[in-house]
Amino acid sequence: MILYSMIDSGNCYKPRLLMAKLGLAFTTVEVSSHTGDTRKADFVAKNPNAMVPLLELDDGRRLAESNAILLYLAEGTRLLPADKYERGLAYQWLFFEQYSHEPYIAVRKALLTFPERAADATPERLAVTLERGNKALGVMNTYLENNAFFAGRTFSIADIALYAYTHTAEQGGFQLDAYPAVVAWLGRVEADPGHVPIEWVG
Repeated sequence: MILYSMIDSGNCYKPRLLMAKLGLAFTTVEVSSHTGDTRKADFVAKNPNAMVPLLELDDGRRLAESNAILLYLAEGTRLLPADKYERGLAYQWLFFEQYSHEPYIAVRKALLTFPERAADATPERLAVTLERGNKALGVMNTYLENNAFFAGRTFSIADIALYAYTHTAEQGGFQLDAYPAVVAWLGRVEADPGHVPIEWVG
């Protein structure tokens, strides 16, 4: 398999982390939005949405969107719950991550750390992303006060999806110490077998 990926993207980290845990062989091809690589014709021909990650399977078929890739790769493994309700919880938190979490926590970090995004870092946008990102962290903290993981009693792709941008949230100005249950959960995620850091590319 080939994973078209960007080293500093949490969305691209998700499938790399999953594939490390599952021991799957793959090749990483760096395609950076910082340099315009995702908008070049040869990549757009592969993914018309001009975004990474993009997974190319051994038979040449391709799959985009980080959480769709997680669901595909985790099928039949310990990381996608077999129980119907717990699987529903995994879906719930995957949707939460892309709708209520990533657009604020990840975007605020990008606004503050990527030079090409500096012009978009208006006071108003920074305020909104801080407020809504803290709301997402609060929702997570409340849930984790009574649950070790997000989809049942064991680690799953729901945890991978939420870990990717939460563990670097302080780079976006979020104070994780205000969310002790989230901090404890981050430790449990990192203790799960096969964990690799965001810099790992296979």
